[in-house]
Amino acid sequence: IMSSEVEETLKRIQSHKGVKGVLIMNSEGIPIRSTLSAEDTENYTALVSQLAYKASGVVRVLDDTDELAFLRVRSKKHEIMIAPDKDYVLVVIQNPHE
Repeated sequence: IMSSEVEETLKRIQSHKGVKGVLIMNSEGIPIRSTLSAEDTENYTALVSQLAYKASGVVRVLDDTDELAFLRVRSKKHEIMIAPDKDYVLVVIQNPHE
């Protein structure tokens, strides 16, 4: 993917109502692009990569021919959407009440 395409996609996602941040990390959980603060980026990459890894493991244990495609976690304040791919993980944090 060309970096201009990535930037355009990030801008488009970020412009949606309620979106607080967008994060792209590699499969090792290292942030590549982020619209979050440095502290939030560090927290989200550490925690979300663990969560995605665990969820992926659950899906494989239940059916070893299946794989995690999307994970959505909603709390009272936020919604975290996680879209894992082979090489990258896209994370979008939004306020579902906006």
